[in-house]
Amino acid sequence: MIYLITGASHTGKTLLAQKLLEKYRYPYLSMDHVKMGLIRSGNTALTPYDDEQMTDYLWPIIREIIKTAVENGQNLIVEGCYVPADWEQDFTQVYREKIRFRCLVMTGDYIRSHFDEIRSHASVIEQRGEDADFEMGTAIRENETFFAAFRNAPDCLIMIKNNYQAETEFS
Repeated sequence: MIYLITGASHTGKTLLAQKLLEKYRYPYLSMDHVKMGLIRSGNTALTPYDDEQMTDYLWPIIREIIKTAVENGQNLIVEGCYVPADWEQDFTQVYREKIRFRCLVMTGDYIRSHFDEIRSHASVIEQRGEDADFEMGTAIRENETFFAAFRNAPDCLIMIKNNYQAETEFS
């Protein structure tokens, strides 16, 4: 089984991947780690801030990693924000049957009422370092963008409205 998790920054993708790793003992792959490896190795001139271009650059690599894992009968958790809205078109039905896709989206009300808590959890799994550019308005806009991109697949959306812990549980 492949768990593919996406969502805006600070929605808890890495935390959810860690929980799944602990529950199922499946390895997980962070798209941010692949991104930084490509940037630091000089294999791309893109920067960590080139999100739209990074999706175009990174997704074909991630897509083929997922296909390889499916073909080899391996389990894998893949998390990151670089999943295109039309990701399913890159896989035949045989592959899609092995992929459990979820998109984490925080509502604007949740962000407004929990913003300090969201910020305080930014480094719960990995060390983000300076996070000064993460602002409430940006968080709301990014989550609205992910909701708009994936709203046609409501069974894949994990809407975080009241309680992150309870609302991000899935098997």
